[in-house]
Amino acid sequence: MNRSALNKLLEKVAKGGLTPEKAAEALVDLPFEDLGFANLDHHRHLRNGFPEVVFGLNKTAEQIAALALALNSHGAHALVTRVNPEKAEAVRRALPQMEYHRDAQALVWTSGQVEEQGRGVIAVISAGTSDIPVAEEAKITAELMGSRVKTLYDVGVAGLHRILAANHRFKNVTAFVVVAGMEGALPSVVSGLWGKPVIAVPTSIGYGAAFGGLAALLGMLTSCAAGVSVVNIDNGFGGGYLAGLINRKDQADD
Repeated sequence: MNRSALNKLLEKVAKGGLTPEKAAEALVDLPFEDLGFANLDHHRHLRNGFPEVVFGLNKTAEQIAALALALNSHGAHALVTRVNPEKAEAVRRALPQMEYHRDAQALVWTSGQVEEQGRGVIAVISAGTSDIPVAEEAKITAELMGSRVKTLYDVGVAGLHRILAANHRFKNVTAFVVVAGMEGALPSVVSGLWGKPVIAVPTSIGYGAAFGGLAALLGMLTSCAAGVSVVNIDNGFGGGYLAGLINRKDQADD
């Protein structure tokens, strides 16, 4: 249930086109819906402007399908992250309407057209090609939140001329999501060059001393460049979501 749908429902009641009893039936699951294995938060869109997102890791295909169907039945977009190809195939056998993004390992089921909510553009940048899956998760999340997204991949600090050559692509950018493994230096570079918020996403890419992304995480947390905020290792969703919030039109109006 989003704010627009709720307003339409209340308008019908006000005009006599819908009885209060029928309206109450439509709102019975508004706080949350008990699915037996999960309490799905249908109220989140009203509070936060975006429905609950399903973390697919360790959920069964049947559970994912049930959650996606419940979200869609309430007029919400369904986004399921961390779904491997085998599980995605099983989900899509039950719900062929769901689209699988293999690179991001995400399932998406849009409820109608995604309304544009952004006041500018989000730039999603990856340091290496190996970081693309996490970057794609950020991209899909931001797009589903109604933002326009530009991507720029494989432009890490080992060859800075690559990102400098793309300077013209960063006009109208309101936030950067910068995804990097190894030493995690790229977000500092981006923040030092362009005066926009940078959401740094460390990845688990790297050799032994990278400690599964810990080196990149610590490097980003100790960045000397102002304007860098850091999410957890491999958390492309978190980076894309934060960028989507920053880019939202209503943030400029508040």
